[in-house]
Amino acid sequence: MSEHQVETETFSKFGKTFQEKLVKTILFDRNFANQMEEVLDTSYLELKYLQVFVDLMFLHKKDYPHPTYEAMVSVVRTQTDDYSTSIVKQVIDFLARIKSNSIGDEDQEYVKEKSLDFCKKQKLKEAILKSVGLLQNQSFEQIQKVINDAMSLGADNNHGHDYHKDILDRFELKMRNPTSTAWDEIDNITKGGLGKRELGVVVAPTGAGKSMALAHLGAMAVVKGKTVVHYTLELADTVVGQRYDSCITGIRLQDLMSMKESILGIIEHIPGQLIIKEYPTKSASTRTLGIHLEKLRQKGIEPDMIIVDYADLLKPTATGFKSQELRHSLGNTYEELRGIAQTWDIPVWTASQTNRSGLNAEVITMEAISEAFNKCFVADFICSISRTMEDKTENKGRMFVAKNRNGIDGIVFPMEIDTAKVHLRVLPPDEDSSIDAVVMKTKAEQDEHLRQKYRKFKQERDKKAREKRQALGNDNNQKQGTQTA
Repeated sequence: MSEHQVETETFSKFGKTFQEKLVKTILFDRNFANQMEEVLDTSYLELKYLQVFVDLMFLHKKDYPHPTYEAMVSVVRTQTDDYSTSIVKQVIDFLARIKSNSIGDEDQEYVKEKSLDFCKKQKLKEAILKSVGLLQNQSFEQIQKVINDAMSLGADNNHGHDYHKDILDRFELKMRNPTSTAWDEIDNITKGGLGKRELGVVVAPTGAGKSMALAHLGAMAVVKGKTVVHYTLELADTVVGQRYDSCITGIRLQDLMSMKESILGIIEHIPGQLIIKEYPTKSASTRTLGIHLEKLRQKGIEPDMIIVDYADLLKPTATGFKSQELRHSLGNTYEELRGIAQTWDIPVWTASQTNRSGLNAEVITMEAISEAFNKCFVADFICSISRTMEDKTENKGRMFVAKNRNGIDGIVFPMEIDTAKVHLRVLPPDEDSSIDAVVMKTKAEQDEHLRQKYRKFKQERDKKAREKRQALGNDNNQKQGTQTA
């Protein structure tokens, strides 16, 4: 049979034969599957059992490597309880026909070649049906957009930057449209805050305030009318919501329950939108976040800022990392987070845990960032929050700007940190506020501390010597008195 005959007799309408071969090719060709995942909506498949099979396959790919035939057999056996018996039977039959090779491979290259045409056709069909309702409302511009979107499916019209033809583009000011941190000192050195497509990281040890800092950043954005999506992987969504309540209203966390009406009255007038999505620790990957963002988009929610609390608790998208290779998986996670910032054209804030050297440190430098030092290279802005035991009792702390692509770094800012009200304020730097100055100051303080310890040791040593001499003197006098008697 000629290629033309195949197309005419079997594939002209992209019917059952074509669609079954398409799904089989997706199963056995990982690279092709990755391409189709970008353009194939399972609703394009007109047979329910194929929709179910592809849904299960793509769902598996979110958490694990591309499935084998054997893996899909296991998935069908264990993850089809929500489907009717007849559909499950059809899926099993489809698997059996794949194994027996009754669904042949002779047209595989043709299927690959025509797969995008199939998706476009189904998308266009969907667009035409949608246009009927738009036509009744005379929404002609929307009709044009729907049709154009369908026709451009899978197309990448960006051919790259032509060095000669696009020379003027290099002299245009790229708009960062930064979102303010509401910390004037930080906004000043970052040219307005964290910009679009940028990744910001707050570094701190446990209990120092990284989650509060992220809540502050989100709250200030919401107050200014921004839409914020806050992912929490450690705390419950309601707990995070209460931190926003306290940060926005200034009401102490412990007083929130008794101030319900006041809080409702204040929040009612907040112009921004906040979505808090909770995932159990290590249950969500960056791919999971991307899927959730797409679902929000379908509901008409377009985020202006994403917060991930915190990235170290995300599950690696790549599997097979050994414990000693954790730094590599974390590095990949931060790269993927920045990819989300670039894809969605918005700023992304996250946090990172310090290693043991950050505990009770005067200033936390980049060397104290836990496990993955290479994540520092990905971020656009990195700051650390350090609090000694004395600082915690006095509601104080320090913020060290470790990295700043848009301005100066290496500066230490004093902070006011009131955990009861989720209040974090960055104060103007002291006269000697560079990291070198702080280190020298810290060294001087340590030297003075050692000198004081030595003086105390010497005083105690001299005191013991005097007491010993006195005891010996008393003993000698006692012996002489006995002899005289």
